[in-house]
Amino acid sequence: MSEKATLEINGQKYDFPIVYGSENEKAINISSLRAVTGGVTTIDPGFKNTGSCESAITFLDGEKGILRYRGYSIEELAEKADFLEVAFLLIFGDLPTEEQLQKFHKDIKDNSIVDEDIRKILDAFPKSAHPMGVLSSLTSALTAFNPTSVNVDSEEDMYKSVVKILGKFPVLVAWTMRKKQGLPLDYGDNSLGYVENILKMMFKQPNQDYVQNPILVNALNKLLILHADHEQNCSTSTVRIVGSSHAGLFASLSSGISALWGPLHGGANQAVLEMLEAIKEDGGDTKKYMAKAKDKSDPFRLMGFGHRVYKNFDPRAKIIKVAADEVLNDLGVEDPILDIAKGLEKEALADPYFVQRKLYPNVDFYSGIIYRAMGIPVDMFTVMFALGRLPGWIGQWREMRLRKEPIGRPRQIYNGQTYRSFKSSKS
Repeated sequence: MSEKATLEINGQKYDFPIVYGSENEKAINISSLRAVTGGVTTIDPGFKNTGSCESAITFLDGEKGILRYRGYSIEELAEKADFLEVAFLLIFGDLPTEEQLQKFHKDIKDNSIVDEDIRKILDAFPKSAHPMGVLSSLTSALTAFNPTSVNVDSEEDMYKSVVKILGKFPVLVAWTMRKKQGLPLDYGDNSLGYVENILKMMFKQPNQDYVQNPILVNALNKLLILHADHEQNCSTSTVRIVGSSHAGLFASLSSGISALWGPLHGGANQAVLEMLEAIKEDGGDTKKYMAKAKDKSDPFRLMGFGHRVYKNFDPRAKIIKVAADEVLNDLGVEDPILDIAKGLEKEALADPYFVQRKLYPNVDFYSGIIYRAMGIPVDMFTVMFALGRLPGWIGQWREMRLRKEPIGRPRQIYNGQTYRSFKSSKS
């Protein structure tokens, strides 16, 4: 007999089935709750205890510090895979063969040209515009240049849409940064790998050749992989719920970018650097700010330490810390901000207060350090996060549409005025 959960309301008992995930996760299926109880719903602000879907893409165990994409550990993928392999895995379910990967990369490169009219839209933005707002707008604008909706029942149509956005999105990212810096827009070089081309598009100066730095390529490849998916977070849930209305892929991705923009989500790595800047302006005394972080009466919050989901350690942080050390050693950057970051890291890893509470540096802390050292502007950090998260969003959107999930429509508990009769204010 299958396991069940029993809910009792005013003496009346109702049984609901238990759903098991492949990693022995348990969930109570309450999809029939309103129907069988005559209108009773649940309330769960922030959906911390509510599963919005079943998914075969990412497994996350925050207590044990486990993160896997399609069954592959994040540690193994970051060490052995390149970003396009991981993108293919997340979107289509399995790692590509060598032939599939070559075709995937070729098809992406063949779709990397962005309509010149997109440049006109970009030109309309002032340099002061936040890059995330620009990126969200440009991604949404792609819909106008690709008006035909995706036939989700056609694997060919679905594939064409995937390679199209994977080809154009890095161009939009690079253009967004170069526009802000007053540099000419660049399409990069199709003879390069996907990650190498991203770096060239972003950093090539018009009066000199661009020389690839393998340590930076490796670090960016790891960062993109580590950010590629993270289960049903705010932006991913947004992509799925927007897509559930049968909105197109580009429109759904644009909504995910907007959700990621928030400082409690993708903006966290930007918040880390802003915090470090504030500490520098106040004299750079890390011990003072560690004490402030431990003082419950002090409003100061130490950004980039601990994680909402990971209760032990962030497995991504362990991986990217090594890459951060390699980047800093290779570039030899003299930067007081990075010195402050290293000081905070050293003290937090040794301070009993942080160790006992498992408030270790997380992926946002180290990614901010790497991006700073690479010369990426602070307000571009979240854009880089979006670049990494792109295949996860695509995979989640594709899964949701192929499973023909119903349109998202959360309930609410109304607590406003009860019925009032209208009285005109006119004399």
